[in-house]
Amino acid sequence: MEFNDDIIACAGLVERGDPDRFRTVMAAPLAARPVMFTLYALNVEVARAPWVTKEAMIAEMRLQWWRDVLEEISLGKAPRRHEVATPLSKILTPGDTKMLDQLVAIRRWDIYKDAFEDADHFTNYIDQTAGHLMVATARCLGECDEAVVRDVAYAAGLAAWFQAVPKLEKEKRIPMVDGRAEAIQELAQSGLDRLIKARKSRSAVSKASRPALWSALSAQKVLQQVIADPYIVAEGAIRPVQSNLAWAAVTGRW
Repeated sequence: MEFNDDIIACAGLVERGDPDRFRTVMAAPLAARPVMFTLYALNVEVARAPWVTKEAMIAEMRLQWWRDVLEEISLGKAPRRHEVATPLSKILTPGDTKMLDQLVAIRRWDIYKDAFEDADHFTNYIDQTAGHLMVATARCLGECDEAVVRDVAYAAGLAAWFQAVPKLEKEKRIPMVDGRAEAIQELAQSGLDRLIKARKSRSAVSKASRPALWSALSAQKVLQQVIADPYIVAEGAIRPVQSNLAWAAVTGRW
């Protein structure tokens, strides 16, 4: 997949909307960047759709537009012309489109102000957002063990979620199923445990796929902060963690 105007546009979307992932792409091998920019641009478009309007129906329509695009791709049709949809059609398998459709669908939670139904609903949300994106990216880049990638994505998704809690609460959302300090510690520990478990199986993720996991490089330190002091989540006091992308690029580790 070569750089063209569409990929440049995708890169711009990611740089503006998800600067952390933009930096991971720029540290990845050149051949991986068009794929990563395309998938991360899709994620930017989908993640912001529920927030650009206060009209629930319009937000629903924005998400449905992307579900329609993914359905067209899954059926082997040329999708409607779009700077993100067009390059997507060149990299996705039918299995990937089904998975990304779920990523779009689960974002409906962001439109409304209902709480998560239970812990399983919350876990499913993290898995279908952070998990589906990381798995799709890793698979488009090379061979990987999906279970290992999902463990890494869960840790990264939790870390990002903890950092987003104050903003979500300001927007009148209910981000935590159980807001007790003990429950937040246990949740953070579950993410750290899955990350440690995944790292024991690094060889199950090919060298080509590893850049897809670099968005999780800061997860461990964020989760450790929350385990040490769960009150920093509500206070918005989680200290920023700078990912060591140069180290990851040289060693291939995550």
